[in-house]
Amino acid sequence: MTTVAAIQMCSSEVIDENLQIAGKLLAEAAKQGAKLAVLPENFAFIGQTENDKIRVKEPIGQGKIQSFLAEQAQKNKLWIVGGTIPLASQNDHRVNAACLVFDDQGKNVARYDKMHLFDVVVSDNERYQESASVEPGNQLVVVDTPVGRLGLGICYDIRFPELFRCLFNQGAEIIALPAAFTVTTGEAHWELLTRSRAVENFCYVIGACEGGTHAGNRKTYGHSMIIDPWGTVIARKEDTVPGVICADIDLNKLHLIRQRMPVKEHQRILFQDKF
Repeated sequence: MTTVAAIQMCSSEVIDENLQIAGKLLAEAAKQGAKLAVLPENFAFIGQTENDKIRVKEPIGQGKIQSFLAEQAQKNKLWIVGGTIPLASQNDHRVNAACLVFDDQGKNVARYDKMHLFDVVVSDNERYQESASVEPGNQLVVVDTPVGRLGLGICYDIRFPELFRCLFNQGAEIIALPAAFTVTTGEAHWELLTRSRAVENFCYVIGACEGGTHAGNRKTYGHSMIIDPWGTVIARKEDTVPGVICADIDLNKLHLIRQRMPVKEHQRILFQDKF
């Protein structure tokens, strides 16, 4: 068994402050024995508006946030799923919401760009249009890690089970899910959705969340959790307070469940995995 961690934050519009907090939490995860840690969506920056992220975007392979992730991975001997950061896209007026994976030597080994964008009306007083500033991705990502085969999803992606079935069919054993759920949708659906994606695909799900009140009075739900392949919550934060939760990944248990209930072989409807 190997230990993994989900890190919960309440990120602000001050990048240096967010990186300092993330650094302390990553060190705590390593101290607790974690070999892989997942940071939340937008861990390095949450601005007053969606468009604020454009002014702090980084080119791939360069910039303060990416350097921080590489340094922290090497320093803590920790694989890091770097939540999301704004990377420059081909459109000057948009960014990619990119989830970068760094190995324990500080090398960037995978990138997933958020595919499903949060353009919704939560209530009469709360609406979002992520597509105004974010270019959607179109590639599935599964990467080999010392913990297991890791599939990547981000927040709103969780409402699209076909994405996770495609990751499962590509061999994913663990799903990293950086998130920043609203309070309204989090209270109603966060646990339900994470447990559903875990048990549908007999995968571990590591949900690392933003929690609290951010710039622009945006409020997020927190309640990070780690789910096992049987749909059981094996670690959770009960609040919106920043912190670390850890749990053990037991791939023998996962493979035994899959052997006894071979849903992969029983599939009659197969989803395409290219977009």
